[in-house]
Amino acid sequence: MAEPQLSVRSAKARDLAHRLARRENRSIADVVERALESYEIREAGREPPSTFYARLASTSGTDIDLEKIIREGRRVHPGPEL
Repeated sequence: MAEPQLSVRSAKARDLAHRLARRENRSIADVVERALESYEIREAGREPPSTFYARLASTSGTDIDLEKIIREGRRVHPGPEL
C-alpha cells in the first residue's frame, strides 16, 4: 500500500526541504516531520519532557510522593441521596 504524501505548493519550502534533507542525509519526509514537530512544540506552548522535568526538579528540589498526596486528598463520597 502506498504511503500518504504531502503536497507543498511553495517552491521555497520545497527547495528548503530538499536542501536540508541532502545536508542532514535524511529523507525529505523525515525533515518535514521533524520541522513540524518542532513547530508544534514551540507554537503550542508545550515544552519537551526533558525541559519539563529539569524545571520541576529545579523548583521543587525534592521527590514528591504522589501516592501520599492522593491519599491525603481522598474523601469518602456520601453516596446519592434517595
